[in-house]
Amino acid sequence: MDMKMRIAELVCAALKDAFGADEPAAPAVADMLEIPPEPGLGDYAFPCFKLARTLRKGPPQIAAALAERISAPETASVQCVGGYLNFFLNRENFARETLEAVLAQSGRWGASDVGAGKTVCLDYSSINIAKRFHIGHLSTTMIGHSLRRIYDFSGYRTVSINHLGDWGTQFGKMVCAYKKWGRKEDVEAGGVQALVDLYVRFHKEAEKDPALDDEGRAWFKKIEDGDEEALSIFNWFKDVTLKDTQRVYDLLGVTFDSYAGESFYQDKMEPVIQELREKHLLVESEGAEVVDLSEDGMPPCLILKKDGTTLYATRDLAAAFYRKRTYNFDKSLYIVAYQQDLHFRQLFKVIEKMGYPWYKDMEHVSFGMVSYEGQALATRKGNIVYLEDLLRRAVDKAREIIEEKSPNLENKEEVARQIGIGAVIYSDLQNSRIKDIDFRWDRALNFDGETAPYVQYTHTRCCSVLRKAGELSAAPDYAALCDDEAQALLRLLARFPEAVQEARERNEPFMVTRHTTQIAQAYNKFYYEHRILDDDPAATAARVALTRAARDTIKTGLYLIGIEAPEQM
Repeated sequence: MDMKMRIAELVCAALKDAFGADEPAAPAVADMLEIPPEPGLGDYAFPCFKLARTLRKGPPQIAAALAERISAPETASVQCVGGYLNFFLNRENFARETLEAVLAQSGRWGASDVGAGKTVCLDYSSINIAKRFHIGHLSTTMIGHSLRRIYDFSGYRTVSINHLGDWGTQFGKMVCAYKKWGRKEDVEAGGVQALVDLYVRFHKEAEKDPALDDEGRAWFKKIEDGDEEALSIFNWFKDVTLKDTQRVYDLLGVTFDSYAGESFYQDKMEPVIQELREKHLLVESEGAEVVDLSEDGMPPCLILKKDGTTLYATRDLAAAFYRKRTYNFDKSLYIVAYQQDLHFRQLFKVIEKMGYPWYKDMEHVSFGMVSYEGQALATRKGNIVYLEDLLRRAVDKAREIIEEKSPNLENKEEVARQIGIGAVIYSDLQNSRIKDIDFRWDRALNFDGETAPYVQYTHTRCCSVLRKAGELSAAPDYAALCDDEAQALLRLLARFPEAVQEARERNEPFMVTRHTTQIAQAYNKFYYEHRILDDDPAATAARVALTRAARDTIKTGLYLIGIEAPEQM
């Protein structure tokens, strides 16, 4: 069911009849259709202003001519308001077609095959080895995870990549610190925090004895040269970090197809550097080698330092070429904070200058900053919130609320996990990704307003109604769904696929978050205004069908943003 396209086809047929016009085509007209700001103005509106020059008529004249020629089962009436053509749908038919479409695709409403045969690579989370996972990593992780699900849902083959930060002099310092003061049993017991403590101690000691920095660099040189002991310790640090972070990923329900990090590309950079030289793109600048981007309004892209060592840009270039060769992507998304905007503009421009047209398929999906209870995060000042601590505290708080509101609830631990984790994820994905986020407990765990618990509770309300309804034998009477509340909900259900499409096209998960929340709000209004289970079996069957469609779509929407939908709360 695509009511928008059907309306567009009616407009096209009327245009041809009234003016002999073959253009615009139905898809273009569908893109022009608007949703009126008030229900009293109709369900769809077609602005005739863009046709005025082509047809050499005033917009009101065009609208009036089209209105005379449109009469179809889909529409109850078509009205002209200024230069707009407003469509009022046949409410009973609309209810029938919407519910039949949604329920025929239970759990897949909004899915498509638009990405069939195409591959999208998503680079997100990208944790640093030997550092704890903090709340600042939440946005990249959950935006990336949600986009992966949205692209999957749209038929794409997705490749999720955790581009580990696992290269640099700091790892030589880590090995040095471990050799001097560390014990294997302490690191095994303390995990990443034990490594962080060693790193902090190294820097304190280096302030007293600067020669330690030279020792750290020497150990990193050993890692680069493949020294057996240095590599063994280095790889062990990676294992310890991934074991720690896996607990967080398990809580969030996040998985990856690849953990290839910076170290993976160490032997893959030289061919790219050589190609830059052969294409005369590398120039010397104060002893370093750079790609000059001055004609593109950007600083030079540094490829090799004075001492010949590589940088992020060098490794990201090698990674881009490896991903294109390995996955032959149609899209390559980098879900990274907005502060790296220049870095990615430089990266894409260098690939363009190298003569590869697929630079156009690469996109930096940026996002804003995260703060906690109004305080900016600052690692050096100790003002940091570790993500595992935050998630477990959210689950604890959710458990306290359950004990207070539903002490006899079955599976309290499982539901507390679903609510607590969902609250944290929702707080991150409820607004446009570029907006800064301030995580606050009183908002996140509120059962009213725009929060995960509110949407999850609406899902459980739908489940409760369906359990009470049981098996129904009567055929639905869709005339029972012609009231304003049911129609408002039906319109949102019908437009859910558009929300998924827009989220994918704009790489904005919050489009799904917002639309799913609106469905929950509309269902609650319908629930309070109308008795769903009453003495009329046919009317009851229609309202139960609407409840089932709302439940299924809410569950799908929550899934696409990475949140579970409990059946009881």
